[in-house]
Amino acid sequence: MSTQYALPIEMLQKWATEKPDLIYLKQPVNRQIITFTWAEAYDVVRRMATALQAMGFEKGDRIGILAKNCAEWFLADFAIQAAGFIATPIYYTASAETIRYITDHADIKAVFMGKLDEFAPSEQGIPEGVVKIALPYDTIKCERSWTELLETHEALPEDQIAKPDLDELFSIVYTSGSTGNPKGVEITWRNIAYGAWAPTHSLELAQEERLISYLPLAHITERALIEHVSVYAGIQVSFVESLETFPEDLRNANATMFVSVPRLWMKFQAGILAKVPQEKLDRILKIPVLSWYVKRKIRKQLGLSHAKIVGSGSAPISKAVLEWYAKLGIHITEGWGMTETAGLCSCNFPFRKDKIGTIGTLLEGLEFKVTDEGELLIRGDGVAKKYYKDPELTAETIDEDGWLHTGDKAEQDADGFLRITGRVKEIFKSSKGKYIAPVPIEAMLFDNTYVEQACVMGSDLAQPAAVVFLSTETTDGLSREDVRASLEQTYEAINSELESHQRLSSIVVADDMWTIENGYLTPTMKIRRARLEDRYAAVVSNMPKRSVVWEDECVAANEATA
Repeated sequence: MSTQYALPIEMLQKWATEKPDLIYLKQPVNRQIITFTWAEAYDVVRRMATALQAMGFEKGDRIGILAKNCAEWFLADFAIQAAGFIATPIYYTASAETIRYITDHADIKAVFMGKLDEFAPSEQGIPEGVVKIALPYDTIKCERSWTELLETHEALPEDQIAKPDLDELFSIVYTSGSTGNPKGVEITWRNIAYGAWAPTHSLELAQEERLISYLPLAHITERALIEHVSVYAGIQVSFVESLETFPEDLRNANATMFVSVPRLWMKFQAGILAKVPQEKLDRILKIPVLSWYVKRKIRKQLGLSHAKIVGSGSAPISKAVLEWYAKLGIHITEGWGMTETAGLCSCNFPFRKDKIGTIGTLLEGLEFKVTDEGELLIRGDGVAKKYYKDPELTAETIDEDGWLHTGDKAEQDADGFLRITGRVKEIFKSSKGKYIAPVPIEAMLFDNTYVEQACVMGSDLAQPAAVVFLSTETTDGLSREDVRASLEQTYEAINSELESHQRLSSIVVADDMWTIENGYLTPTMKIRRARLEDRYAAVVSNMPKRSVVWEDECVAANEATA
């Protein structure tokens, strides 16, 4: 039997009534902090809801949000909900083609435009006829402005605020996908309510907590775990002004819960090691008083002085990285979830050091099973019922009994903790006919702090190969041969633990970083494996016979034999 939940707008109204003058949102603008109390936020939401209704949209119409994170992103989302429309976020890094696809596919009627790194994709991608509303930041040319709409409309009366059924559509959330067009996941009100209620309950979050929003809000995790948790638990949220101000903004937020992605945790690690080399850090940590001081200083510099919960998600993180942070007293809770589960499903909380490398146990209200093939299936209030305009994918992914076939391979230990061992579809077959799961091998590569990015490939090769990109912070000042020697040790260590058919033929050091902009990372920082395999196919097929080689060495060798 499904649980009854309050709607997000009802929770916003609750806090606006119970603590109207306390600050809810803190937005840095030109290094000054703009604040919204709970009452002010609720008033803005209702005024914007009136403005949207006055534009003549019909109940259920799709309204987009295309912007970097900001206080107005939250308020626009809540206004869309209050007015009876369907919020449809678009990643601010999306290409013109992706923006046009989503606006056409979802039949978006209007879109809130905010801070962007580039204007051209939005200018080219948003079709004629879609009303553009400018948030109060430098953005593309729009027909309407946030400020003007607020000034010219009264607050929507409370008895006219939309009160949908929990099983009606709340939002269409487009996944970034590693191939093809984005998939539109239909998230219901029940899904998002669960996605906010379950973490609030399971993580024991209280009104005294402080959050920071900086990961893309177009992704369900940030939208559920930060935006909607904030209204369900009544928590203050701070934002980031820019990439350059991120460290300062994080410190100023005094966040008690901080969630990040593996790549940022490795960036933090590299930055620390650039200042304090590993050997020196190891010596310091053996001296009690000095160890306490250095750990405290590192937490302060990272902006984690007040963080009671720190998490990692979106992609697998190396067990070695988690153990490295644990030695500093920073206990990173690894979590797991999907767009289709309305965010977080499981996490290693309360943190158990002996369970590092697992995704912990399921949040209350979910159930799971593992198929004979090892695939993880999930069912519960957070699980979406279908994909938008895609009955075939729906039938393939969500069965008649409500089980979501996640595509992840998983194992459960004797204590009930789950471990993700890879993606079902990412397993490839070598030319010897042996199946190889790349993700566990990639995690082992990250044991070397010189490695920032990694992709293991080898379909139709006798042995798999690893392509890595190196961290500039940890390798700065080192010679190629110094780095090669370190990677050779990693190569030997990895192969000593793998079965013969899994052993790496070599490690290739890539010339270029993989980014969202060059198409090799998704907006949530996952590698686009198929594109990387295409990019490096010629390299891994024709390498010099060495355990560690640079991409330019492969090119030079191939040119010499041509």
